[in-house]
Amino acid sequence: MSIEANFLDVKIMGREYRVACTPEEREALLAAVDLVDGKMREIAQRTKSTIAERVAVMTALHIAHEHLSAATGRMASDAVAGGETVDTSGIKRRIEAMGARLDAVLAPQQQLDI
Repeated sequence: MSIEANFLDVKIMGREYRVACTPEEREALLAAVDLVDGKMREIAQRTKSTIAERVAVMTALHIAHEHLSAATGRMASDAVAGGETVDTSGIKRRIEAMGARLDAVLAPQQQLDI
């Protein structure tokens, strides 16, 4: 990874990307790159998919789900403390539906890549 002016060259799943980045943001961006690269490799291996776009979208959904679950967990903790309840089943159903739609849309492209 190299730094040039306000850009940072990073590698995710073997592909290089140049990202705008101030010196103050560098450490946080490198941590994000490590997280995304690790998740993408994990999902690519688990799904045995070689389509980078599909892996990227599934990774984005996975990270979003983790983020929303953590946020929902914090809200649930706050609600429990206040005597309320929080239903997360709707969020989970929507994420699962998105994944199913992505599978349906990307399946024909996966056949082309073989």
